Amino acid sequence: MRENKAQAWGLIAPTLTLMILIGVIPVLYIIYLSAFKYNVFSRVGMVYTGFNNFRKLMFDQDFLKSLRLGLTFVVLCCAIEMPLGLLIANLLTFEFKGKGIFRTIMTLPLAMAPISIGSMWVLLTNPDIGPIPFYLRKVGIDYNIGVNASQAFFTTVLVDVWHWTPFVTLTLMAGLSSLPKQPYEAALVDGANRWQTFRYVTLPLLKPILLTTLFIRIMDTFRIFDEVWMLTSGGPGTATRYVSIHLVRLVLQSMEYGYSSAMSLFLLYLTIVMCWLLLTFISSSQEAS
Repeated sequence: MRENKAQAWGLIAPTLTLMILIGVIPVLYIIYLSAFKYNVFSRVGMVYTGFNNFRKLMFDQDFLKSLRLGLTFVVLCCAIEMPLGLLIANLLTFEFKGKGIFRTIMTLPLAMAPISIGSMWVLLTNPDIGPIPFYLRKVGIDYNIGVNASQAFFTTVLVDVWHWTPFVTLTLMAGLSSLPKQPYEAALVDGANRWQTFRYVTLPLLKPILLTTLFIRIMDTFRIFDEVWMLTSGGPGTATRYVSIHLVRLVLQSMEYGYSSAMSLFLLYLTIVMCWLLLTFISSSQEAS
């Protein structure tokens, strides 16, 4: 028995060591830094300020604005991606000519790195050589995300929807294929039409998978960085300065590591709270079903 336990600990020891090195120690160091005013180029060095960085965070209008902008981005992206992904997943349950080619093309964005996605959309939206501004000018729309804040914001939403809707579609397709057949047979016997079957059979059965997918997308969208950084770098002005962009710009420009650490911890706390709320909702819905 003791030999088995020793063998088990020996097997998980590398994983535990790795988790401590890349997970626990950095978080502990950030918690430590958040209690100091610390600029690496300052001769003063580290000055202990206690919870002052967190108090400052609550009154930082730039941070609060980026947080509101980031949450708006999350709500918009998820509100588009979830219904669109569900619609495409349902359509792909039917057989039609070219289904395999369509499914392959649809999943291509998932195979691309986020930094490549941003670079590609830089070319697509360039006002001088990009096809999107070229065709929009033909219908009288002057499109330039370098100067128009609304166009820049909605373009970042479009990029995220284009990149991640295939993920939602594939997840829901897997969910649809795993649903039991008996409720559908009972609905057919009762004379339910296609919409009634979808509304009263498919959606309730698919609810845990829908919520889990939404949970993943909220976390991913909230921390979006690469695509937006490549496309707009947070501009024009602060139009696309989501909270992750704001944090990186703060570190690069002001080198305030203590304040930036406090901001990171607050974002981590916010993410954990959102995840906890959604997981609680998922658990309660599973128990109810």
